[in-house]
Amino acid sequence: MQHWVYFFDLCGTAVFALSGALAAGRHKMDPFGVIVLASVTAVGGGSIRDALIGATPVFWINDPNYIIVILTTVLLTMVFVRKPKRVPQYTLPIADALGLALFTVIGAEKALNLGLTGMIAVVMGLITGVGGGIIRDILCRQVPMILRTEIYATASIFGGISYTVSLYFGLANMPALGLAMLSTLAIRLAAIKWHLSLPAFDLRTKRV
Repeated sequence: MQHWVYFFDLCGTAVFALSGALAAGRHKMDPFGVIVLASVTAVGGGSIRDALIGATPVFWINDPNYIIVILTTVLLTMVFVRKPKRVPQYTLPIADALGLALFTVIGAEKALNLGLTGMIAVVMGLITGVGGGIIRDILCRQVPMILRTEIYATASIFGGISYTVSLYFGLANMPALGLAMLSTLAIRLAAIKWHLSLPAFDLRTKRV
């Protein structure tokens, strides 16, 4: 079972690395910039998570496969996606949504394995899912998606809750992981397709 979790983790790393590489392409970064943006997007959230829960050295330092996956993803992206402007506009949001779903459950699963509570597991799933994207958006000088009204963090939180609650009621780990991934992905993709958003908190005074 742990082999599957590890596989999903590597898949999430590749997906978020793709997301970072595509964002770098849209901002016309050089190859080093592409590697940096892809790397921080792919491992940024997990690194923050591991630092917070004391799982050090962080995961990618102990396992070079994560770096290999990132560099391979960057290379393939730069070879096959020669003109980022021709990449369909929905590619980056969908890649980001897949990474969010995968990393949310991986982060929550790791926290529970260390004996942390369900509430902390949900928070760690959120940090794992959105941390890399926050760093990516800041480096691209954009407002991070988690701070916009888009349904983004909400999807991650729902996925984390789905995973922990499913385990609490006796569902096996792999079905619980699958259910949480699908629920996170479904909510995020629905938000992208139908432009669903949370109400904005607006304190601007209205003119009479």
